[in-house]
Amino acid sequence: MKFRLALVFALILGVVTPAVSSAEPVTIGVAYDIGGRGDKSFNDATAAGLELAKKSLDFEVEAVVTDGTSLDRDKRIRSLITKKCALIIAIGAGYGPTLQVLAFEFPNTQFAIINDASVAAVNVSSIVFAETQGAYLAGFSAAQMSKTGKVAMIANSNQADLFKDGFSAGVLANKKKVIPVVKYVSGSYSLAASQVIAVGADVIYLSTQGSTAEVFKVIVSNNAKKSAKKVALINIEPDQYLAVTNETKRFLAATVVKRVDKAIVDIISKSLSGDQFLDYLDLDAGIFGSRYGINGGGVEFIVRSRELLAKSDAINIAAVAAEKIAA
Repeated sequence: MKFRLALVFALILGVVTPAVSSAEPVTIGVAYDIGGRGDKSFNDATAAGLELAKKSLDFEVEAVVTDGTSLDRDKRIRSLITKKCALIIAIGAGYGPTLQVLAFEFPNTQFAIINDASVAAVNVSSIVFAETQGAYLAGFSAAQMSKTGKVAMIANSNQADLFKDGFSAGVLANKKKVIPVVKYVSGSYSLAASQVIAVGADVIYLSTQGSTAEVFKVIVSNNAKKSAKKVALINIEPDQYLAVTNETKRFLAATVVKRVDKAIVDIISKSLSGDQFLDYLDLDAGIFGSRYGINGGGVEFIVRSRELLAKSDAINIAAVAAEKIAA
């Protein structure tokens, strides 16, 4: 089951750039984050979007990979600028400080940055996703599944609003009496998972970035015990990478998916047509871009559990409420 994606802010700023002649080769620059392709995360999701875009659009790709240092990020972006790219796409928040400087130094160059909304420049399109909407559905679905009456979210300390306005709100939207628990992680994810299981949580939503392996390993180990209550996981892609087997896939209840590939097709299409339409993401701060949400498919909720699949009607109703959440 999937929910398809859309732009959610109606206030639009149109920035018209010169249309590129069809006789000239058009180059799209891509600055991959550390590791490049093969990361099973945002780099790969962006690459998938490029391949999808090539099926209907005519352009060439000039790609670079950073080693993660500020100096190297600056060097990589500048190398793409010299290639006269119609659009330069930077992947990840690590490029934010670099683009903040280079966007003003090169005001006629169009940039986009994936999964970050920190750059205050009109020629930088921030491509972000309505994470709170996905967290709401995760919370609602977790509560639907719970047999213990407790569900948990493992989060970073800066995700308090995501818990309150997303996951917890979704849990409380159920008619069932389910208690939402949050564990903010400053150290071991596996310890955090063990702790929320110990207090009775039987569904865990992981909202952090990086590998899900630590948490999933704890869940699999717990579920192998005959006397233990069974625990399920709801994860996020492409923020996280999770390897499952035929034996363990039943412990993965659902996945919140940010459709980076669709966003890439969208922004390249607009760039090649000579138009760039930017929502006001933060008018006071001067941050522009597009926030993709459930409405239209930018955020999808994929059910992987048979038990949860039986509750599809209730989840679809919850999706209507979730898509009204602005952030």
